[in-house]
Amino acid sequence: MVGYDPKADGRNISSFEVAVAGSVSGLVTRVMISPLDVIKIRFQLQIERLSRSDPAAKYHGILQAGRQILQEEGPTAFWKGHVPAQLLSMGYGAVQVYKTLRDAVVTMYRTEGPLVFYKGLNPTLIAIFPYAGFQFSFYSALKHMHKWVLPAEGRKNENLRNLLCGSGAGVLSKTLTYPLDLFKKRLQVGGFERARVTFGQVRSYRGLLDCAQQVMQEEGPTGLFKGLSPSLLKAALSTGFVFFWYELFCSFFHPMKKADS
Repeated sequence: MVGYDPKADGRNISSFEVAVAGSVSGLVTRVMISPLDVIKIRFQLQIERLSRSDPAAKYHGILQAGRQILQEEGPTAFWKGHVPAQLLSMGYGAVQVYKTLRDAVVTMYRTEGPLVFYKGLNPTLIAIFPYAGFQFSFYSALKHMHKWVLPAEGRKNENLRNLLCGSGAGVLSKTLTYPLDLFKKRLQVGGFERARVTFGQVRSYRGLLDCAQQVMQEEGPTGLFKGLSPSLLKAALSTGFVFFWYELFCSFFHPMKKADS
């Protein structure tokens, strides 16, 4: 967590304890925000407009999508792909058309070879550098803005400032690089067209440029940002939850020192 100082409140926490608290808080947070991730990906893969006015659209809003997924697939649907997401080993689309993670890996390897696990790699690599650059640039700019807006006596809580600036930087960076994430998801589910026909229209793409061209031609500029709203909501909740659980787990190691009387 950029700029966060766990020792600022008087707790003497070791690097190992920080690592454990950070890892566990990240794991718990991912479990909690997984439903938003599922909804985001459903939006990203939907060719039809995310609008009530389109009768062919299966999903058109976060609450509506959540209710429909719950009714049609049950509560476990919100954690489909959760294990590979935790392991960061494979995309969501792989286990959404297979029974288990093992079944997905074996079948994909046998039918399409090892390169199948790297579908969508190009937009992923392209997005890494601008995202990191935007994030640090916006973080620095927001910190300077915070200093300019608030007088010195109003800047007592450094961790709160870092939390707000970090969240703002993440939202701005995510928005600017979001189309690349959409292209990645579209490319990753290539080859699973038959399994996805019940979700609406399906498309095949020959690569990143072909994917971008088809999205622009058929869905327009707004098509590049399908799923952005649950993505930003997920990012905001994720940041808050990570800090909450991190503080909670750190307190197990070292309770906060009481102020001197």
